[in-house]
Amino acid sequence: METESEPYVRLATLRQLHRVVAELNTARSLADTLQTVVDGIVVGLGYELACVNLVRPDGDLVVAAFAGDPAAEALITGRVGSRSSWERRLTMGENWDGLRFIPHTEGWVLMEDDVPQWHTEGPEPRFQDEWHPEDRLYAPMYASGGELLGVISVDRPRNGRRPGAWGREALQMYAFQAAIAISNARLRANMQRALVRLEREQQALRASEESFRQAFEYAPSGMAIAEMGGDQHGRLLRTNDALCRLLGRPASVLRRYSFSDLVHPEDIGTLLRTSAEGGRAELRLGRRDGTYVWVSLRNSVVADAADGPRFLLTHVEDIEERKRHELQLAHRASHDSLTGLPNSAELRSRLGARLCRRPQSVRATAVEALDAAYEGREGYPGHAARAAAGGAGEHGFPPDGTDRYGGADAFQFPGGAAAGGVDGPYDHHVHTVAPATEADDGTKGLAVLFCDLDGFKSINDRFGHHTGDAVLIEVARRLTTGVRDGDTVARLGGDEFVVLADGLGAADAADLAVRLRNAIIPPIRVDGRAVRVGASFGIGWASCGMSADEVLRSADQRMYIEKRSRSKAHRRAG
Repeated sequence: METESEPYVRLATLRQLHRVVAELNTARSLADTLQTVVDGIVVGLGYELACVNLVRPDGDLVVAAFAGDPAAEALITGRVGSRSSWERRLTMGENWDGLRFIPHTEGWVLMEDDVPQWHTEGPEPRFQDEWHPEDRLYAPMYASGGELLGVISVDRPRNGRRPGAWGREALQMYAFQAAIAISNARLRANMQRALVRLEREQQALRASEESFRQAFEYAPSGMAIAEMGGDQHGRLLRTNDALCRLLGRPASVLRRYSFSDLVHPEDIGTLLRTSAEGGRAELRLGRRDGTYVWVSLRNSVVADAADGPRFLLTHVEDIEERKRHELQLAHRASHDSLTGLPNSAELRSRLGARLCRRPQSVRATAVEALDAAYEGREGYPGHAARAAAGGAGEHGFPPDGTDRYGGADAFQFPGGAAAGGVDGPYDHHVHTVAPATEADDGTKGLAVLFCDLDGFKSINDRFGHHTGDAVLIEVARRLTTGVRDGDTVARLGGDEFVVLADGLGAADAADLAVRLRNAIIPPIRVDGRAVRVGASFGIGWASCGMSADEVLRSADQRMYIEKRSRSKAHRRAG
């Protein structure tokens, strides 16, 4: 009778198997899929208990789903069995074409291992193929690559008999479909997690971009993004409102330029030397009205996530006020606070810049010219010879570094060779020479006019320092008005002034002294009172081979000679 009904049994089982497998494909999550697997076994395959033991990332197996007995489900769901214990079980007992059956006669050795298990009580079997309460039947589930996904364990067939060949095949087919469903569910879960993570990253990126946009647009100082590389390298791609206001140009106009188009011509080298990565420079940028503003540029490179196009982010800070303050401090350090004229230190600096150590009259031979060009190099033979000659330094001058004529302001070119007295390709210095004072030979030189006011002390004593200061300010104005553009009028201190006038002959310098004296002697009105001072001028000449102090001392001596040559009565009158 059983043989005759087997086709019908198979057909009914196939229908039931098809239905429960269809249920597997409707599950929305991995947990739903696992529960559907065990429910399908209980409902469709005729077992009273079913359990899915799922492999965890660490390799052990956890009871992930249970069906058929709420008490057993509450007891063992979530418990973990070691991988070694499960591998032992899957190698014991009888191999039923992929299933593993462990009869109660062998399974007693597994009672004490760590695999979660549940057994029902019942009578001993009365015939050979009757199911024993301690029999165990497992259906391993494998992924497509052969990796173990989990194990289905079943208990207590409803007919009370061990499954026959068709029942075993049905359970094996169901385990195969369950493995596919679990793999798909895991894939969907991974995809969902990836989508959630991607969405969060995109949200974070959008938030970051919005934060950057707001920080860029509303920054109190200028910000710009420029292109890097290619034909359009350095072109401004984006600017914020602060930079547009600073340069007086709208964003649409600034996109036509790069910083090299806007920088002051004198600062283009500074811009080009600025490193792109972490570079910083202080330079001037042109405004729309033609003026320039001092700014501080700080650069940083921005790359996209794929390390693709790179951009230059530039922070532009207005430092006009600080630069103005620095220039004011520098001006105060080099100029007289009362008259605004260059002070003594600035005068010596300008005068020393025109002088070198060797006078023009000292002519160098060809050998000396080569010596001067290579002087100071330790491998050069003349180096040791000079060191042994009279204790001179490596450049032929005293080892203390001072001028051999007593001053410390002498001018020396880089490389160690003094410019004066060197002919040929190594002589880049235009020598300063003094014209002959006895006869005008047409030589032009740098005249140094030393001016001392006559009668100034009595004005200070009679009318006070306020009046004296006003006189000094007016004298400075008259001297500045009486010289050419490019000449220097400086105040040494007290009532002493110095004029540097280049390109003059002896007669020109004498005429200039007379004109300046005549400009000083007219009355000066202070607080409704007219006062007069005279002036004595001494004319000295700067020439290479002299120090700045020697030149000034020479002019000072000539001034005193000129002052003593006139009587006191005529000094104030000129």
